[in-house]
Amino acid sequence: MAVTKSPGRVRVQLKRLFDVISNDGLKISILQAIPFWIASLLTGLLAVGYTRLFNFSEWLLHGLLSWHGWLIFFLAPFGLLAGWLIVKIFAPNARGSGIPQVMAAIELSSPKFARRLSRLLSLRIIIVKVVSSMFMVLGGAAIGREGPTIQIAGSVFRMVSKWIPPSWPRISQKSFIITGAAAGLAAAFNTPLGGIVFAMEELARIHISFFRSALFTAVIIAGLTAQLLLGPYLYLGYPDVSNVDHVVIFSGVIAAAAVAGLLGSAMCKLILRLMRWRRGLGTLSSVLFVLGSGLVIASIAFFFSSEVLGSGKDIMLNTLFSSHKQVSWQTVCARMAGPILSFNVGGAGGVFAPALGAGAAIGAFLSGLFGFVGANANIIILSGMVGFLTGVTRTPFTSAILVLEMTDRHSVIFHLMLAALVANIVALIMDKHSFYEQLKKSYLNEEPKVPMRRPPVSPDD
Repeated sequence: MAVTKSPGRVRVQLKRLFDVISNDGLKISILQAIPFWIASLLTGLLAVGYTRLFNFSEWLLHGLLSWHGWLIFFLAPFGLLAGWLIVKIFAPNARGSGIPQVMAAIELSSPKFARRLSRLLSLRIIIVKVVSSMFMVLGGAAIGREGPTIQIAGSVFRMVSKWIPPSWPRISQKSFIITGAAAGLAAAFNTPLGGIVFAMEELARIHISFFRSALFTAVIIAGLTAQLLLGPYLYLGYPDVSNVDHVVIFSGVIAAAAVAGLLGSAMCKLILRLMRWRRGLGTLSSVLFVLGSGLVIASIAFFFSSEVLGSGKDIMLNTLFSSHKQVSWQTVCARMAGPILSFNVGGAGGVFAPALGAGAAIGAFLSGLFGFVGANANIIILSGMVGFLTGVTRTPFTSAILVLEMTDRHSVIFHLMLAALVANIVALIMDKHSFYEQLKKSYLNEEPKVPMRRPPVSPDD
């Protein structure tokens, strides 16, 4: 028998619904969420545009080299020089990956540091970041677009936060920047969980319950925007990890993670030492250093291994999706030499993808050394990727989740987590602090702190 509701009961229920909707708390939550939604949409669109420009530069480089290989001796020096000059002249804080700048911006996210914050995150940073990295890619630099996308996203979120009317409910600027960074990584790699974990593990390092809704929605909107325009792609694809020999594979995972974590941390230590030495160079010496770095990269590419060029994605795809999974020690050295030289040029470019490429090379080399083939070799390669990225960033869970989402291979989650933890422990032998943490200090100490002229702000701002 059908049950009917009396008109009076329906009116009571409608009134309750209206009371919920008109609740002041809900209104405030919606008003606070709108700027995050707008910034996330803009981040997704910019991430897609940046991806296409980055890919175009890579396509142009390979096209020119397939025409005449010796052109690398012109492209590398002048591409790197152009990338460095654009940053030096227009926005010095656009150099490198951008993640240390975002980390510094989070610590400086209060009104008294507004001027310093604008030097780290702004429209100028976005433009210089994109243009400089395009020239760097054209010059064959071993850089990625993921770190730059994080600084671009942080800039977008900060600009949107500045557009909020004074009458709007107050929103923490720190929450905006952290959320923007997570959305940027999610859009760059198409890894929403990786973006969230990165925000919690590397950027926030605090209890994030007060902005968790904004964080989740920003990652979703930015990621969906990128997927709408680029398609629901995986960064790498679906490598074969079936029919694995579980008895012996874990020993290979531990070995690959230990070697990759140690080499990743060692590479960062070498980059930092070279960077400190280069700070003492004058303008002319810096120009000569950049041109010399370009010629070294060109010589390695022309005479020894072309794997020194680019982000390293090709070596990941070639080793994971072909029967030829072993690489030479020269390839491993080339994949490490590329980021060391490229990052010290001073142009824009990230280290995430190059770190994954170097890790894949290490995993492939060890696979050949241990005699692993097929799916077993793939797991060693993935473990090398996780291990090397962990050695660089010291974010083991972010590294494991990123590689997991890039390949959609949940059956190897325990292998990847083990690799991340082993690499993180081994990396401590080289240095207790991450690459980004040490770079962040240079942005925090650029100038003396400005005396506070405004009333104190709340702790979460």
